[in-house]
Amino acid sequence: MAFRFALLASVLFGGVAATAADWPGFRGPNRDGVSPETGLLKQWPEGGPKQLWTAKNLGLGWGTPSFAGGVIYGVGARDGKDGVWALKEADGSELWFRPFATSASGLFPQANGPASTPTVHGDKLYTVSANGTLSCLNAKDGKEVWSKSYVRDFGAVVSGTNGVAWGYSDSVLADGDKIICTPAAKGAALVALKADTGETVWKADAGSIGAPNSKGFSSGQGYSSPVKSTIGEVPQYLILLGNGSGLVGIHAETGKVLWQYKGTAATGGTAQIPTPVVKEDRVWVSCSYAGGAALLQIVSKGKDAFEVKEIKTYRNLQLNNHHGGMVLVDGHVYFGHDRNGGSPVCVDFKTGEIKWGPERSPAGGQRSAAVLAADGRLYFRYENGVLVLIEPDPKALKVVSSFKLPAADQRSHSQSWPHPVILNGKLYIRDQTVMYCYDVKAK
Repeated sequence: MAFRFALLASVLFGGVAATAADWPGFRGPNRDGVSPETGLLKQWPEGGPKQLWTAKNLGLGWGTPSFAGGVIYGVGARDGKDGVWALKEADGSELWFRPFATSASGLFPQANGPASTPTVHGDKLYTVSANGTLSCLNAKDGKEVWSKSYVRDFGAVVSGTNGVAWGYSDSVLADGDKIICTPAAKGAALVALKADTGETVWKADAGSIGAPNSKGFSSGQGYSSPVKSTIGEVPQYLILLGNGSGLVGIHAETGKVLWQYKGTAATGGTAQIPTPVVKEDRVWVSCSYAGGAALLQIVSKGKDAFEVKEIKTYRNLQLNNHHGGMVLVDGHVYFGHDRNGGSPVCVDFKTGEIKWGPERSPAGGQRSAAVLAADGRLYFRYENGVLVLIEPDPKALKVVSSFKLPAADQRSHSQSWPHPVILNGKLYIRDQTVMYCYDVKAK
């Protein structure tokens, strides 16, 4: 599917033809963390692949970069404003920076910046600030086209627990003439907007928002991003929500809630973050913080009616994914288990049974692992800056190579969280205010 998408994608983008070599949003062209790149290094030289350039002063932020038409887009906080930056893909030099929202006040991201990944769609890009401002910008120069507030326009409440809030971190989904976003508000858990104008198309009532605590923070917000699939011939958006709302399937055309799964694998406690893995009628879902993991079968029971069957479930300490994502490769799901370990694990997508793991994190990797699959390899990017190259094999963990990111003197915190991106033979790693570009093309 990734190859078919790439061949069909050819959009006139800011005067530049954006063709196959794009990574237009969170987790890639199909939102599955799988790169269609081929001809990559099967192992890295000692010390890691060749570093080509470093981009600096991006602004604090956890968001993964997007790529279109030779331009790199990302979000960062500078001088009290959340903004979008645009860099040249060739050398990392900055083209422009456009503030679009006031940085969240009193929230955890205030010291770390926004966490959304911009979505590039045609000649526009869409992104979300930590305070819940969704902006549509011209991709060419960053000028604002329209803007919505999750709080003012949809009644959302900034989420958090124990007096600490993290702000919004969803990455919107572009689908034809619609933009799908996640206010996680009562009566507006998921919202479809017209891509050109921001006008509301529908609002899905799937629960989510919780009662504000004494500091005005709600426990209801999820931090996951929607993904689209067709199940039982019905196009639908799947989204992981907070406040016990769990995993929800929503009709792509009407916003009707088709099914809802509230097992512990999709409810957890503090935050529900990973994007579910979907293929045909099966869904693998997982979340940390007292959550767990589960393989589900979504069974069609007639017109717009579905039943959720649990094939296999796991409790939190048995198996869970923090926020680094999960990838499906040759019928098996690979990811890092547990927010304190990022321990590699392999699960059979047909049965839900663990094939191996969770294994001890290799090469000195610590805590959460963000995972990408490309050209017969898995890329595990650990929170402490260690990158590990793994050969996917359901028989055993096969570590191939590893290296550690340079000491980032502009890092203000320990979390090294943004997902890796591979495009045009290059590996891109954002590390808060800096981003590194490595040559991973086989010679």
